Amino acid sequence: MPKRRTCMAVQGAAVFVGAALLALGIVGFLPGVTQHLDELTWAGNHTGAELFGAFAVSGLHNAIHLAAGILGLVFARTYAASRAYLLFGGLAFLALWGYGLLIDDASSANIVPVSAANNWLHLGTGAVMVLLGLTLGGQHDPTRPRRKFKARTG
Repeated sequence: MPKRRTCMAVQGAAVFVGAALLALGIVGFLPGVTQHLDELTWAGNHTGAELFGAFAVSGLHNAIHLAAGILGLVFARTYAASRAYLLFGGLAFLALWGYGLLIDDASSANIVPVSAANNWLHLGTGAVMVLLGLTLGGQHDPTRPRRKFKARTG
């Protein structure tokens, strides 16, 4: 009988987050889901395309979501990689949130693009990813063999 492979909760969370980000990246290129798709630009604040009519998107923004989603699915293969993906990916989304707060929406530095709706989404995504990485990750890697401790006598 083949050995059954177990999946840790942190790995399941990485799959879930990765799949959600991958789906967001895909639907960002679909007409109907993304309004004004004909106004989609590669980068910059002058895009007119909006995912679900609320979130400003560009080709670069969609590509970032696609890449983050693929990384989540790839990193979900191991406990340690899943935890690292959730923690560092979450910090990256929190950094994107901070970037969105610091720059002016109309500025040429707004290359992603970000808007108020995007900022709230990046804050939520980053916070949830970090929280999942911390709470589901625990303090040790349960897939490694445990050391055997000898009881002290005396």
